[in-house]
Amino acid sequence: MRGSRGKHLVLVGGGHAHMTTLKRLDTFVKNGYRVTVIGPSPYHYYSGMGPGVLSGIYRPQEVRFHVKKMVEDRGGSFVLGSVVRVDPENRRLSLSSGEEIPYDASSFNVGSHVPLDPLPEAENVFTVKPIENLLKAQKMILNFIRSGKPKLVVVGGGPSGLEITGNIWRLVQNHGSEAQISLLAGPKLLSNFPEKVRRLAMESLAARGLEVVEGVHVSQIESGGAVLEDGREYRYDLALLAWGIKPSELFLQSGLPTGEDGGLLVNEHLQSVNYPELFGGGDCINFRGHPLNKVGVHAVRQNPILYHNLLATLGGGKLQIFKPNDTYLLLFNLGDGKAIYWRKDRVWAGGLAFVFKNYLDKKFMRKFQVSGELSEQ
Repeated sequence: MRGSRGKHLVLVGGGHAHMTTLKRLDTFVKNGYRVTVIGPSPYHYYSGMGPGVLSGIYRPQEVRFHVKKMVEDRGGSFVLGSVVRVDPENRRLSLSSGEEIPYDASSFNVGSHVPLDPLPEAENVFTVKPIENLLKAQKMILNFIRSGKPKLVVVGGGPSGLEITGNIWRLVQNHGSEAQISLLAGPKLLSNFPEKVRRLAMESLAARGLEVVEGVHVSQIESGGAVLEDGREYRYDLALLAWGIKPSELFLQSGLPTGEDGGLLVNEHLQSVNYPELFGGGDCINFRGHPLNKVGVHAVRQNPILYHNLLATLGGGKLQIFKPNDTYLLLFNLGDGKAIYWRKDRVWAGGLAFVFKNYLDKKFMRKFQVSGELSEQ
């Protein structure tokens, strides 16, 4: 058994739920612990501002954290790569590169993804996650509108589909061009939200001449066309898929206890129900007895709990409890300088709602952008 000093903490992913731990990484180092952070990119993008990056409201530098620099500046090590398997019995992580990294404690914030299976590969199709895909889509849309009026399709009837559609419109408008923009929303746009939220969304899209197709799912995405279950086909020059997210498949593939959605099953300490040295937060977990909606506010609230519990686990301290709260504020960026505000029974839309969203987003970014992100080129 290793002593408490010299223990190795490995963070997998630099997402929202790890931000407090990353910012205070020097606390672990000063206590004699080694810290390694594994991520697929030196940067982590804040998904809440992703649609605004697509439309050009924000520069990429404004919506990302330089995780690699944050880690190394505080005495930790950053490994560029992806974990493909967890061996909890031997406390090892296997990377896609073949490298293996041992740990004494590990925490996962690997987020979620938009599933592509069982769709065939198709050209000019992007999932809305990771956020880097939106930058690729933006570049392609700008190329299209320089030479004509492209057909742009968004697939998905949730908040992401709404925001992406509105912000594509803004991108095109900002460049004095035109495009045929269609939102294929499945059975019903924002079906899980109050009717007033849905009505405000529909009115906003209709006022800008944006087509919303409801009542039928997309059955297939082919190169150049989205086929609906009723046989209709929507041709496209570019398609963005925003049709629901799933946790990483890492935990299922590793044989770890998971919830029905495949997320790492954790207890009230955000700790694996079977392996107390494993933790997680954000979209990749399933909270035992109280599954959480896939909204960023939960990850933000888990931030300080994970920081405390990881430090306590390494040092033998008492763990804190995360208490889920299903009351939270949602703000949807409509892309026209307005947003929809929804909290409990209060629903309204307008420019002030977007000002408020912008304020809250930038406040969160300022708290953790401690590595010179805004001055980067």
